[in-house]
Amino acid sequence: METVKKPLLGMTLAELKEVARGLGMPAFTGGQMAQWLYQKHVASIDEMTNLSKQNRQRLAEHYTVGTMLPTDCQRSVDGTVKYLFPVLTQNAPDSSQDAPCPRHFVETVFIPDGERATLCVSCQVGCKMNCLFCQTGKQGWHGNLTAADILNQLHALPEREQLTNIVFMGQGEPMDNLDAVLRATEVLTAEWGWAWSPRRITVSSVGVRNKLQRFIEESECHVAISLHSPLHEERMQLMPAEKGMPVSDVVELLRHYDFAHQRRLSFEYIVFGGLNDTPRHAKAIVNLLRGLDCRINLIRFHQIPDVPLHGSDEKTMEWLRDYLTQHGVFTTIRASRGQDIYAACGLLSTAKQEAEDQPQDMKPSL
Repeated sequence: METVKKPLLGMTLAELKEVARGLGMPAFTGGQMAQWLYQKHVASIDEMTNLSKQNRQRLAEHYTVGTMLPTDCQRSVDGTVKYLFPVLTQNAPDSSQDAPCPRHFVETVFIPDGERATLCVSCQVGCKMNCLFCQTGKQGWHGNLTAADILNQLHALPEREQLTNIVFMGQGEPMDNLDAVLRATEVLTAEWGWAWSPRRITVSSVGVRNKLQRFIEESECHVAISLHSPLHEERMQLMPAEKGMPVSDVVELLRHYDFAHQRRLSFEYIVFGGLNDTPRHAKAIVNLLRGLDCRINLIRFHQIPDVPLHGSDEKTMEWLRDYLTQHGVFTTIRASRGQDIYAACGLLSTAKQEAEDQPQDMKPSL
C-alpha cells in the first residue's frame, strides 16, 4: 500500500525542525522549510533550492507541501470571487480512526474593496450549529478542516499577494475546530510564518463559551460574535446553540477581557424584517452590551430555500444603526457582496459537490 505523505503546510517551526532531524538533516533546515512555505509560498518541495537535492528527495519521500489548487471559481459583478477548494478533512463521519477523508470541498470568498482585500475562509465542511438562516447549516457537518486545509485557502489563492485581511466567517464554526484554527492563526502571525499582525485577522463564533475563552487567551486576533437576537427565546429559534450557550453567558465572559485598545470585539447581527428589528430589540441590545467596548455590524439577510424569513427594509436598518450608535453601541451596516454568485453572508454551501463524485479535473496535491 502506498504511504500517505504528510503535508508540511500547517506545521509550526518546531515541528518542521523535528521533521528535519527525523530525516537526518540539521535542525536549521526546518527554518529553511518554514521560509519556503510561509514567506516564499512554494508549491513543491523541489522549489526549496537551498536544500540539497538529496535532502529534497528524502523529504519528498515522506512529505508534500500540501497545496491543492481550487477546482472552480465564480466571479460576481461587484468583483467578489468565490473559489471551490478540495480538502482532506479530519474526524469526518465517513473517515476511519481520524484518518484524512478525501473528496470534500469548501468555498472561500475573495472580497476586493479599494485598497482593502479580504478573504473569507472556511474551517469545516458544513456546520453543526444549524442556524435557521444559514445555508451552510442546512448542509450538515462533514468534517473538520486541518490547518493545512485552512492555510491552503490562502496559499493557493491566485490573489494571495493582494490580501490585507482574513475573516474566519466561511463554512463552519471556528470554535468547533479550535485546534486547527489556532494552529492556522499561529502560522499566519508568527515571525517564522506569514508574519501578519493578528489585527488583520477576525475569527467569528456563535459563542462556544469554554472554547471561546481559550481562543481569547491563546490568540490576539479580533473576535466577532454571531448575535442576531438579544432575546433568549427568539435567539434559540434562530440559533439552536443558544440553548446550551446563552449569549448572556458569552457576553459575561467577554466582560473579563480588554477590548478597549487595538483588539476589536464585534457582534454580527443579521436583520430580519419584523423579527429582530423592533424598538424592543434595540433596547435589549443596548442593555445586553452596556459597558462593553464593542461594535455591531448589521447584515442584510439573503433568502435561502424553505426558510420563512425576510430581510428588513433599508429605512429600518438605518434607524436601528442610528439608535444603537446614539445609545453607546457603535453600529455599521455591512455592504453586501457577491450575492449573485451565492457568496454573501449565510449563502455558502458545498452540499451539491459533497453529493457528487470527485471531479475528474481535481488538481492533485503537489
